[in-house]
Amino acid sequence: MFVLGIESSCDETAAAVIDEGGKLLSSVVWTQLEEHKRFGGVVPEIAARAHLEKLDEIVKKALSDANIGFEDLSAVAVAGGPGLIGGVIVGVMTAKAIAAVLNIPFIAVNHLEGHALASFIDNPDLTFPFLLMLTSGGHCQILEALGIGKYKLLGKTIDDSAGEAFDKVAKMLDLGYPGGPYVEKAAAFGDKKRFSLPRPMKGKPNCDFSFSGLKTAVLRIRDNLGENITLQDKQDLSACFQEAVADVMENRLLRAVDIFKEDCPNGRYLVVAGGVAANQTIRQMIVNVANEQGLKPAFPPLSLCTDNAGMIAYTGLKRLQAGMQSSLDFRPRPRWALYD
Repeated sequence: MFVLGIESSCDETAAAVIDEGGKLLSSVVWTQLEEHKRFGGVVPEIAARAHLEKLDEIVKKALSDANIGFEDLSAVAVAGGPGLIGGVIVGVMTAKAIAAVLNIPFIAVNHLEGHALASFIDNPDLTFPFLLMLTSGGHCQILEALGIGKYKLLGKTIDDSAGEAFDKVAKMLDLGYPGGPYVEKAAAFGDKKRFSLPRPMKGKPNCDFSFSGLKTAVLRIRDNLGENITLQDKQDLSACFQEAVADVMENRLLRAVDIFKEDCPNGRYLVVAGGVAANQTIRQMIVNVANEQGLKPAFPPLSLCTDNAGMIAYTGLKRLQAGMQSSLDFRPRPRWALYD
């Protein structure tokens, strides 16, 4: 059994092949970084056009790397949303065409569930239920993962996501695009105690996040530093910002752990997925929280933290094995909640 996965929900055009045992046989990602860099963010129309131009080539490369042909496929899975609708349409239409021609199952995958289940690839002992934090450029939420397609929301951001805040702070400080890795790199040389920054939502009884006020506080400090802002200023401000994000996430996670232990006393894992999970400071904080709370931390492989098709192929495989395939009349979704 071989499942082809396709991902085109934002600015990565990707395809991957996985076998019935969950082994990733290939994973090809073509990033549109250069196409969007001069704009400082993803331009939806440019992204969709690039997916259209590249996806066929990327799919063929994934099959070639896996040493199989189209005739060997058992199913095709695709990120059906949420995401930029133009890119999602390109992926869904391509997957439908392959499924229809080969007469094999078509599986629409929620992009967020792809991130969630990617952790199984490197953690074979991972089992449901588990506590899940999804944190990326577009999403920041904490959920109880109860099974395939079964998630209970505990908290989410009320404004910006953590990844979006990283990107915008990087832009404020003229560090580079995409922002997350540049802020992390700058923070490594900064003094995380130099500037006082707020911790939005910390101590609140719920598990929600807020990063808009933190981002605004960084902007005010940058403006106060004026045109004479130095590299050291930027490094110190990056370190203070990263520390504030980690501090807020730790507080929100600890609140969520209490709820999870009450709801799911047999749950043993804390899973964190999405692009921000690649940040080493945040990752270490999560490991510490898990260890202190008697949970096992689990992350996707670093190569699968950002958008990729390996996670879509894996989720498609699990849905196929559970008899959860989709109809060819599935409509691409710009918004698609992971929870009811």
